[in-house]
Amino acid sequence: MICYLSKSFKIFFSYIVGPVLFVWLSWSIYRQVKQQQGLQQSWQTILAALYGGKQWRIYIVALLMLGNLGVEAKKWQLLMRIIQPLSFWRSVRAVFSGQALALSTPSRVGEYVGRIVYLNEGNRLRSLSLSAVGSFGQIIVTFSMGLLSLLLMYSDIVRNLPEKNALSIFWIQGFAYVLTIIVIFQIIFYYNLAWVTKVLEKISWVAKYAYFIQKLENLHNKELTKILALSFLRYVIYVVQYLLLFQLFQVEIIWWQIISLVCLQLMLMAILPTVALAELGVRGQISIALFGLFSKNIIGIIATVSGIWLINLIIPALAGSLLILGIRIFRK
Repeated sequence: MICYLSKSFKIFFSYIVGPVLFVWLSWSIYRQVKQQQGLQQSWQTILAALYGGKQWRIYIVALLMLGNLGVEAKKWQLLMRIIQPLSFWRSVRAVFSGQALALSTPSRVGEYVGRIVYLNEGNRLRSLSLSAVGSFGQIIVTFSMGLLSLLLMYSDIVRNLPEKNALSIFWIQGFAYVLTIIVIFQIIFYYNLAWVTKVLEKISWVAKYAYFIQKLENLHNKELTKILALSFLRYVIYVVQYLLLFQLFQVEIIWWQIISLVCLQLMLMAILPTVALAELGVRGQISIALFGLFSKNIIGIIATVSGIWLINLIIPALAGSLLILGIRIFRK
């Protein structure tokens, strides 16, 4: 249907929607950041750390953010080449634009919209299933590392629970068993996507929409493993960012415990549906609940969470908002 839109309508979307989105996103980001509880105190702590002689850590964290999004761009480029070859720079722009639109949508679904405008009109809907594969690979890594961390930290978590009782221990054990089943199912499903796609195409009401998922059959184990490896690299970068900021804000927890707790936090964040703009509050509560079992430096914990949120979400979203200004949604 889009192909038949009038020229004036296409011009309107190409040259008006970008600036309007930029204004709306910028205002939305400003309003949400201003309303975050405890952000002022955390911001003061961050500013103080910048002048404390250890500020090099926060600069490395910022560089790692660029590396993180660069890896995500490479992953998306690898997936999209099945339907449309893209340059790495174009993939980077798509990822940043996706960050901007992800901020104000539940479970970051707006991220897909921000990316697909960099594809040709005929490929946009087909790209959604491929993009979902990239997200699924990231979820597999997140859940797998979360499970390993839960098993590793089980004794320490139980020992540090403020109110130890049989019920809380039962729930933790039950969660570990359920998580194990989920991870096994995820991996089996992931490496059998081509087979699952062929089965789905045989269902009559799905067959009508087979055009949108049939390219999944082109993803073989080699490509899927590459996607999983890039997802793991993103994950490692994210964990290193946390390690550096915890050191910067003097949250004294053993390094391997920090890694395990970060893995648990990321898994819980993946389970809970939320809007990225409101994520700081949820992330803060989870961080206090987990890291608070091992450290009393609550301000340091909140400052770390706020720093990660600002660097990994807000700054890329602002950059993406600027890129949206130059988007041509429809091409001649």
